[in-house]
Amino acid sequence: MKTIRRLYFYAVAFISFEVVLWGLIGLIRSIINPDLVTNNAQALAQALSLILVGVPIFLIHWLWAQRTSAREEEEKNATLRAVFLYGALLATLIPVVQNLLALINRAFLGVVRISYERALLGGTQSWPDNLIAITLNLLLAAYFWSILRADWSTLTDTENFKDIRRLYRFLWVLYGLLMVIFGAQQILRYIFYIPTGVIGMMGRETFINATALLIIGAPIWSIAWRILQDALADPDEKESLLRLGILYLLSLSGVIVVLTSGGNLFYILLNRLFGEQMVSSDFIQKIGGPISLGLPFGVMWAYYGNWLNQQIGFEPQLPRRAGMMRIYFYILSLLGLIAAFIGLASLFSFLIDFGAVDSSLNSSGVRQALTSALAILAVGLPLWLKSWRPLQTDALTEGDVGDHARRSIIRKVYLYLVLFASVIGAMVSAGTLIFTLINALLGGDAPGFINSILNSLQTLILFVILLTYHLSALRKDGAVRADALEARQEQFGLLVFDHMNGKFGESVKAAFMKHALKVQITVVNLNEKIPDDMHPNAVVLSGSVAVNTPENVEVWMRSFNGSRLIVADDAAGVYWLNDLGQAAESVRILAEGQKLPPQSAARNTSVWTTVAYVFAALFALQLVFILITLGISLVTGF
Repeated sequence: MKTIRRLYFYAVAFISFEVVLWGLIGLIRSIINPDLVTNNAQALAQALSLILVGVPIFLIHWLWAQRTSAREEEEKNATLRAVFLYGALLATLIPVVQNLLALINRAFLGVVRISYERALLGGTQSWPDNLIAITLNLLLAAYFWSILRADWSTLTDTENFKDIRRLYRFLWVLYGLLMVIFGAQQILRYIFYIPTGVIGMMGRETFINATALLIIGAPIWSIAWRILQDALADPDEKESLLRLGILYLLSLSGVIVVLTSGGNLFYILLNRLFGEQMVSSDFIQKIGGPISLGLPFGVMWAYYGNWLNQQIGFEPQLPRRAGMMRIYFYILSLLGLIAAFIGLASLFSFLIDFGAVDSSLNSSGVRQALTSALAILAVGLPLWLKSWRPLQTDALTEGDVGDHARRSIIRKVYLYLVLFASVIGAMVSAGTLIFTLINALLGGDAPGFINSILNSLQTLILFVILLTYHLSALRKDGAVRADALEARQEQFGLLVFDHMNGKFGESVKAAFMKHALKVQITVVNLNEKIPDDMHPNAVVLSGSVAVNTPENVEVWMRSFNGSRLIVADDAAGVYWLNDLGQAAESVRILAEGQKLPPQSAARNTSVWTTVAYVFAALFALQLVFILITLGISLVTGF
């Protein structure tokens, strides 16, 4: 109930403050520029209406939020309040950056006497327009910053605010990094550009716009990243899953774009090697596309790949650390395998088509088919071999390292995903082959019959080889019986205290059997005497027994130094809580005459923290998609 109410008030407050802000900006711009009033009364009317409607709505909802926050600690510590305050900072400071970029961009263009209309941003604006937007946004940002600082000084529980602050900082890192990469790419692209007389081609404004992006983006990225690095002294920051996810995202994005650019560059070079006719200026411009894209992303890959290794190194447990690295390499291995398969299939298809018709490499279509296949293969095969061979070596190693590698969930997902794709691909190829044969036998139209048969056959063979190899790897994983982990499990003793006429003990055994554990399980009824020679490593007992322990068990437990594993059950009147917040919510339910459902106090994960992380991931993916799309468009010349 409180969460829904909180969502309503903060959502309305956020929307209304944006309405008022941009209404004020429009009004002041109208006052500063008299021509705007006389020539466009509609703009002035719109600004006034936004202010008149937005101000009372904002004040009603924001003042309620402030009063409630001052009165109740729960409201002050709420995740949604942190989302609002940090979101308000983003909503005001990003326009400041954009308007500052527009000012600098136009100033640089004016110095070299290029039309303002060629600016990257704000080509039709004036400097008063930008200064008004900057000033008002900064004033509101300062207000919300003061509110945020005051909240931080009085918070009793900082976990929610820490999570959203971390997300806020990473968004600034991604925002600054996007500008730096795009600016660097455009400068490199301009360096490879050789002026021609063609109208609409790249001009000096490209270099000017890119320089403005670097001047604004580099400090933003540097400051935001430095703040995040300095925060590593806090254990919560060091162990943050968000930080780990962002590093994975940046590292993988870097390597994917670098390899794609490398493939495009190799494709251009092969075309030139096989006789494509082009003047030197066109050739330099063509190779400039992938080089200008690959270099900035290569630097990003190297930098954040190094930080990813350090982040993984913070994990004290070796198996978990190895598991984190496996995620990275299995993703690269899958991408390399897909590219290598496509390259091989394309190469064989080219050889079949080339041998079946009278053609020459001087033909543009034939040459491009060959060079594209070789370029994809040249990128994919080394990537797959470099990523897969260490993973397979670990899986074939004896001892703990090999056991953990073979039992890895990510390895199982990888192998079964490849097996699934291989089986489906083989089915489709076999179906196509059979269809072609039957269609020809029945007298159907079959143009290029031999080519179709050979292409379907080579694809089927490739899928069968892929299936056979990975099925062999999966069988080798399952064939290793004498592994160290199972041996350790067999040495581990577990004592189960049963209190439900054998049902609890059988449930424990069934659960352990489901997880294929080899531990030695001994079930002892609470009414039985515990053997003197019983020395287990761990004890399992239900929650109701833990809070109402029989005397004989309690006496024995006092001398027991192993691990105690308590399984929550549905005993009447017993509820297991994870934190004081759950306790308060449970007491409220009971005080209002309601009954708590069984295990109603499951771990209370903050919904809004989860939502914020999901939106952050979507935002980050969108930035990466924009970068990749931009790079592809620049390389292809569109």
